[in-house]
Amino acid sequence: MSVPTDITMAWLQRAHSDLQLGRTALVAKGVLPEDAAFHAQQCVEKALKALLLHMEVAFPKTHAIEVLLDLLKAQGMKIPKGVDESFELSEYAVQTRYPGEWEPVTKTEARKAIERAGLVLAWVEGQLK
Repeated sequence: MSVPTDITMAWLQRAHSDLQLGRTALVAKGVLPEDAAFHAQQCVEKALKALLLHMEVAFPKTHAIEVLLDLLKAQGMKIPKGVDESFELSEYAVQTRYPGEWEPVTKTEARKAIERAGLVLAWVEGQLK
């Protein structure tokens, strides 16, 4: 692959920012675990979009991580199990951000989501080298 472009790096910067926001949210008083999980989802979404941009693969406007993973797979990319399972974070993109008829996110679930996001971001950065 070629050297990452400025736009790819800008998407990665946003992914890193979301990861840091999620980590901070886990320990901040008064912040809901749902908000930490949201930033985990955003980190993964932006990291995968950065990789797709780098590969010059068009992607739709979506928060569905599984769609982005499928686009990578369609390019012949081998996705490690831990990264492939990040599709589970898609539920944190919209639904849990608002009050409603859903099960609240626990601190443990939010922590696991942040860990998964860090794993995905590290993998994407490895693909760009």
